Amino acid sequence: MSTVVHAKKRKVENHSALTELRQRGFVPAVVYGYKTEATPITINAREYEKALRLDGKNSIVTLEIDGKTLNAVLNEAQKCALKGTLVHLDFLAVNMSDALEVSVPVNLIGDSVGVKEGGILQQPNREVTVKVKPSDIPESIEVDISTLEIGDTLVVGDIRSTSTFEILDTDDFLLVTVSVPTVEVKSTEVDEKATSEEIIGAR
Repeated sequence: MSTVVHAKKRKVENHSALTELRQRGFVPAVVYGYKTEATPITINAREYEKALRLDGKNSIVTLEIDGKTLNAVLNEAQKCALKGTLVHLDFLAVNMSDALEVSVPVNLIGDSVGVKEGGILQQPNREVTVKVKPSDIPESIEVDISTLEIGDTLVVGDIRSTSTFEILDTDDFLLVTVSVPTVEVKSTEVDEKATSEEIIGAR
């Protein structure tokens, strides 16, 4: 069941009007997509942030706009760089029967063998793009990394056959690496080398 978020249509305001809107606890937004022309709307910021905490950013929301409802997913959220508050939202109206493309976080589970041996775990890409019906959008895709040793990598091709979702990224799309730890030269060795060079230079 999707969360209902109340919204109101709005006119296209200037910068000062949008600032005043945000100060009153609202977020300017726009909704477009399935059987929906681009429509500027206003949403109660606190109400929507509560929905995000409960259902996650990939969940379906039922936008109730001036008495009419439509199903939508969050397409883009702009936040204030300093305060982290919502500045603007883009919603995509969807047909619940049609699959759509959406980015989903990759959640790593397990403890890598290579990391236990001193290797360095890196996750170059933290999301994958999947094609799925709106009602089946996952909050994340879990990937087991427990068998990864030092020097191992994990790409989309390694998880494609085990995933229950259609992943659109290419097989070589890099997800995880366990690299060899960097060897640091001990400071005592550096000091001894510098001292020996100074002695030789003094002769």
